[in-house]
Formats: sequence, C-alpha cells, structure tokens
Amino acid sequence: MNNPKTEIAILGGGCFWCTEAVFKMFRGVLLVAPGYAGGVIENPTYEQVSTGTTGYAEVIRIEYDPALVSYHTLLTIFFASHNATTLNRQGNDVGTQYRSVIFYTNDAQKEEAEQFIKELDVSARAGGAIVTEVVPSVAFYPAEDYHKNYFERHKDEPYCEIVINPKLEKVQKEFAELLKQHEQQ
Repeated sequence: MNNPKTEIAILGGGCFWCTEAVFKMFRGVLLVAPGYAGGVIENPTYEQVSTGTTGYAEVIRIEYDPALVSYHTLLTIFFASHNATTLNRQGNDVGTQYRSVIFYTNDAQKEEAEQFIKELDVSARAGGAIVTEVVPSVAFYPAEDYHKNYFERHKDEPYCEIVINPKLEKVQKEFAELLKQHEQQ
C-alpha cells in the first residue's frame, strides 16, 4: 500500500485526550489529531474553548483507510467509548465543549450516522435517548501541541489513570480483534 485512499471522520465524545487515545489503537486508523470544531471564532485556543462560550467542541480528526476499517466500525467504537445519552457532559467534564457530536464530511457519513443513532435509540442497550449531534463538517482547528499524544506522554497522571485507562481497557476488551497489536500477532 503506497498511497492508500483515505477518508476523514471528525468525532467529539468528551475530552479529546480520551478519544485520541482510544482511536489510535485501531487497525486502519492512520492519524488521530485532537482539535476543535463547530465554533464561531477563528483559531480558537484551549483556554477559549474551555469557557464553553465559543460553540466549539473538543473533537478528534481521524484519517483512516476504509479498506481496513469502515466508518460503521468507527461509529461502533465511538458510541461504545463514551456516553452518548448525557447532554454536554462526559463524566466530570461538563460543558458544550464536551458534547457528543459527529461532524460528517459527506452525505454517506451523514446517512450512516443518522441510521446508527436511530438503531441505538430503539435498542435497550443504549439506556436512554441519544443526544449526539450530527452536523456538517466545518473548519477543524488542531489543538495546541501539548494536547497531542497526551495519554502517551502522561500515563501516570491522575486523570489518565482514573479516566482514560479504564476507558482504554474496556475498548481493548470489547474490540480486541480490531486492535493494531492484534494484527501483528
């Protein structure tokens, strides 16, 4: 594979430190970048977004090879790795910047996301109505460098140990066959 055809998915499921760490583990995911999308000012900073007044959400931009991982699979991981039934909140992270949101990049993604949510809403597994927004992709602003690969660089910090580690363990167990490590075994 010299130049695989890649696609982009932009997802917000709470703190981007968590979502970046989750998606980097999966086969077919080539690049995961934390950043901001959905707001009203140009070139937002973390400090601005943290106020909850800019309209931005903490998101990740995933570049992936659809021959190795489907958008449907990415959505499955996305919904399994955060609580899509809590409005503007993931655990102790509260505010519109932590909302559950899918920024679709084409009509096929929009249709698939809407259908996926519809199916979750009628299933008993969801446990409540899905509040995930499905909106057109807008400008994506990469997060500051100190946010990139945060978990890898700060594994021993309390937030990583208490919040991110359990999330990673859950996802690794549930999707073991899709992990990059599994591919090499």
